[in-house]
Amino acid sequence: MSSPQQLEQREASATSPPPEPQARQRLAVFLLLGTSFMLSVDFSILNVALPQVGAAVGLGLADLPWIATAFALPAAGFTLLFGRIADLFGRRRLFLTGIVLLAVSSILGGLATNPALLLAARALQGLSTAIATPAALALLITSFSDEKQRARVLGLNGALLSGGFTVGALAGGAIVNALSWRWAFLINVPIAVLILTATPFVVRASRAPAGVKLDVPGAVTVTLGLLAFTFGVTDQNIYFLGAGVALLALFWMIELRAKAPLAAVGILNEPTVKWGNVATLVVFLMEPALVYLVTLYLQDVLQLSAMSTGLIFGVPGLASVAAGILAGRFIARHGSRNVLTAGVLVQAALTAPLVLLGASAGWLWLLIPCLFIGFFGHVTAIVACMTTATSGLPDSEQGLATGLATMTQQVGITIGIPILGAVAATQANLLDGIHLALAVNAVVTVIVVACFWIGLRPRRDLAIGGLETGAATN
Repeated sequence: MSSPQQLEQREASATSPPPEPQARQRLAVFLLLGTSFMLSVDFSILNVALPQVGAAVGLGLADLPWIATAFALPAAGFTLLFGRIADLFGRRRLFLTGIVLLAVSSILGGLATNPALLLAARALQGLSTAIATPAALALLITSFSDEKQRARVLGLNGALLSGGFTVGALAGGAIVNALSWRWAFLINVPIAVLILTATPFVVRASRAPAGVKLDVPGAVTVTLGLLAFTFGVTDQNIYFLGAGVALLALFWMIELRAKAPLAAVGILNEPTVKWGNVATLVVFLMEPALVYLVTLYLQDVLQLSAMSTGLIFGVPGLASVAAGILAGRFIARHGSRNVLTAGVLVQAALTAPLVLLGASAGWLWLLIPCLFIGFFGHVTAIVACMTTATSGLPDSEQGLATGLATMTQQVGITIGIPILGAVAATQANLLDGIHLALAVNAVVTVIVVACFWIGLRPRRDLAIGGLETGAATN
C-alpha cells in the first residue's frame, strides 16, 4: 500500500512528460504492439466467414461456435502458465516460439479440408496466443523504466487489443470477399516470418530473475480450472462449470500462500487494484461478445455478405483509434475513476438500444451509431482500467499489478463469447437470443459500474461518511 508521501510524489511527477523513447525502444514497441494486435485479430477474423468455413470443411451450423471455442480454450487456459515459463526460460525465446507455432497452425488451417484439422489448427492458434501474448507484454513492460511511459504504452496495448476484434471482422470480410476464407489463416504466415526476422535485432533477450520457480500447483489448478470453466460455459455442461469454479477457488487459495505465486492475487487488497481488475474483466468480457452477437445478427438475420459485415465494423474501428488517442487526456483532466465510470457507462448505454434491432436492414440506422459511440466509450474505459488497476501501489509492485491486469484482460476476452453465446442459445429464435444476450450484457455492465464507483470512492470520503453516520447515531 502506498504512503501519502509516495502518492504525493507520483501526483507531482504526473505533470512532467515522460522521456521520449529511443529509436530501438520505438522499434521494439512497434513490433510488440503490432504482434499483440495481430493475435487479437486472429480471434475474430473468421467470425464473419463462419458459414463459408463450415460449408468448405463439412462443419454443421450447430458446431460453428467451436471455431471460436477451439481458439478460446487454450488461449485462456494456458496464458498464466506460459507467462511464468517465459519468466523462467526467457521471454524473447517464448515469444519467438509462439510466433513459430502461429505460422505452423495458420498453414494447417489454410489447408484444412475437414473439421478435425480445422479445429486442431484453431486450437494451436489459441495455444500460440497463450505463449506469445504474455511474453510480448512482459517484453513491452521491461522496455521502459519510466512508469509513465509504461502506463501510456500499456493503455495503447489495451486499446489495440480490443480494436483487433473489430479490425478482425473488417479484415475477415475483405479477405473472404476478395480471396477465400483460407487466406484468413494464410495471411499470418508472411507477417510471422517478418516478426521472426526482426525480433532478434530490436528486442533484447531477458534473463530469469534469481530464485524464481514455477508455481506448479498454481499452474495446474488455474490451467485446468480455466479450461473446465470455459468448456462448461460453451457446452452448457454444469459438471465442467462446477469443476472449473472449484479449481479456480483452489488456485486462489494456493496463490495466497505461494512464495512465488503465478498471479499476485494478494495485491487485490488495494481497492484500486481490485476494482480496476473487476472493471477490466467486464469491459473485456462484454464488448468482444457484442462483436460476436452483432456478427450473427448481420450475417444470419440480415443475410449480409462477409464484406458488408466487415465494412460495418470499420465504423467502430475508427472510434477505437480516436478514443485511444484522447483517453489519456481525459484521465489527466478528470481522473481515472470518473473516466472509467463514464467510459463503461457509455459502453452499456449504447448496447441497451440494440435489443430493439429488427429483422430488416433498416435497423442499421440504429446499429451503426451505437457501435461507433459505444466503442469510443469502450476503448476509453480500457485505458482507464489499466491506469486504475496499477495505481495506489509502490513502484516495486507495479509489475505484479500489470501482470494481474493482463491476465484479467485475457480471461475476459476468452470467456465473453462463450458466456453470452450460451445465453443467446437458450432461445429458439436467433434474433430473440441476440436480444436476450444484449440485454444481459447491458444490465450486468451497469451493475458492475455501480459497484466499482462505490468501491473506488476516495477513502477520505468514506471516512467522512462514517463520521457523519456515527454522529447521527449519537
